[in-house]
Amino acid sequence: MNPYLFLKTYKKNSLCYFAFLLSAVMMLTGCHQISKPNKPNVIIVMTDDQGIGDLSYHGNPYLKTPNLDKFAAESTGLSNFHVSPLCTPTRSAIITGQYPVRNGAWATYKGRDAIQREFPTIADVFRAQGYHTAHFGKWHLGDNFPVRPTDCGFDYSLQHRSGGVGELSDYWGNTYFDDTYYENNEPKKFQGYCTDIWFEQTIRHIENHQDKPFFIYLATNAPHSPLIVEDKYKKPYEKFEGKQIISAAYLGMIANIDENFGKLDRYLKKSGQAENTILIFMTDNGTQYGYSYEKNMGFNKGYRGNKSNKEEGGHRVPFYIRWPKGGIEAGFESNQLAAHVDLLPTLAQLCDFTPEETAYLDGIDLSEILLQKKKDIDRSVFIHHRQDPAAPDDWQGSAILKNEWRLLHGKKLYHITEDSLQLKDIYQQQPEMVAQLKAENEAFMKATKTAMPYQQLPAPLVGHPKQEEVVLTIQHAMGTDRGIWKSEQVAEGMKNTNNRFALDVHRKGKYQISCRRWPKECPGKIWGVPAENPKNHFQYQAIKPEKVHISIGTHNLVKSIREEDEAIDCIVELEKGRNFLTADFIEGNEKYGVYYIYISAIPSNS
Repeated sequence: MNPYLFLKTYKKNSLCYFAFLLSAVMMLTGCHQISKPNKPNVIIVMTDDQGIGDLSYHGNPYLKTPNLDKFAAESTGLSNFHVSPLCTPTRSAIITGQYPVRNGAWATYKGRDAIQREFPTIADVFRAQGYHTAHFGKWHLGDNFPVRPTDCGFDYSLQHRSGGVGELSDYWGNTYFDDTYYENNEPKKFQGYCTDIWFEQTIRHIENHQDKPFFIYLATNAPHSPLIVEDKYKKPYEKFEGKQIISAAYLGMIANIDENFGKLDRYLKKSGQAENTILIFMTDNGTQYGYSYEKNMGFNKGYRGNKSNKEEGGHRVPFYIRWPKGGIEAGFESNQLAAHVDLLPTLAQLCDFTPEETAYLDGIDLSEILLQKKKDIDRSVFIHHRQDPAAPDDWQGSAILKNEWRLLHGKKLYHITEDSLQLKDIYQQQPEMVAQLKAENEAFMKATKTAMPYQQLPAPLVGHPKQEEVVLTIQHAMGTDRGIWKSEQVAEGMKNTNNRFALDVHRKGKYQISCRRWPKECPGKIWGVPAENPKNHFQYQAIKPEKVHISIGTHNLVKSIREEDEAIDCIVELEKGRNFLTADFIEGNEKYGVYYIYISAIPSNS
């Protein structure tokens, strides 16, 4: 029976939540066990926006990925492996073992790009088994407590913030080269290219943590846009650009990933750790710049669909796993339908965990498939996401997968092995299969709608001692306007009306809400521009809002802005519990969202 049928609704206060979390980790992982020296290490390497066709091992006639090709040949492949069509939903499924519509992180912005701490994460599970846990690169599951990597089971994290290097929620001035990243939530300057840094720091971290088995989640931001890489990597592909391929820089970014993956692989082999390390390579969704069906450019391994699409190319991705000592054979390939939600239960079983309770998990254990003890497992995979705070529709924007069948939007049915481009709709010819898939999705969604994260928006916990100051940006503000997500857009004074945030107040008391035009790490007057222009990267444009308006709880405040103001600070008394904050700049008759908001508790003796 599918795990979602066992889903329970948990109503928590702070005490029962932590009691439940502790007991769930103990039940899931068997905390009475002590990690044995021969337990395998685990490394998940996941790239961003690299699709099913973006490997020479998959037949790409332009791109060269020799290191990944070699690794794939030494591994077992899951050729029918699926994720969500966008960044955050896939990451949320890997970290929680639950579908995005179940864990609440089904969008990449507007308040739905953060998980909710209802259940143990994959890092919680491994840490409870005695593993050292570390994360490198992209997170995109929340920038504030309680859902930063270090709040979610990782002993160590080195990351950029939000969805990409250089986005407005990231450190101001990051450009892929010589940037400032967050090491355990504190900013730290690094020299070099972002992808190089993620891999170099991973290797260094492994060298310094040899006392226990390790679980590492290495998630690159490349080859996500902006398409930035050294010329030497993109030069071999420039002759194809605009003719056979869309972007030479995009392929160059993948070539750089391949080079770095090769360095990691050689390090593991030279240090003698490769034999007992479960090493996985996968990607987070379909390609964005590697293929265009409309332009007949690029390569997608015969599938239609790109990033964000429900067609096969939007969610079918490369997946290779190697573990020589554990009996995962080189060169074996399975067509078993598999998905991102399967990683947690599968890795737990491979690492000899003894879970007693997995009712909250949506994934299935694929270890017997990987070890060739079982040929196939009958199952379905559910894909729902929506770029909005409102919940995804049960049908519109959905893809229901069962073996080789694909039901899209509840209206079109395809058999993927006979029609990889999904050009022949056989919905009318297969009424029994349509009815079966519809019934499964209806049961899945009925159970999902009882889950708290489906009904409740994720919210940073303000006033908690583990994060003294919560930072909100217009990138994650809710509203109906188009998104603002790039630092350049903020620098140029782009405006939108998105202005609403969900908050969870940790304790009753006074709070300071500080509204700013510019981030604290690059300050400037609200009517002016920062004195610093990091790397001369921005074209600054001044704006002149006359007032700030905030609304939260019983407070509805309007304050005038003076020429010398860098921030407008509002002091409010807040009750414990959930609330909504709206924050606007007012300029004449125009209202638009505040770019940066800093919230901190005021000590009771102040």
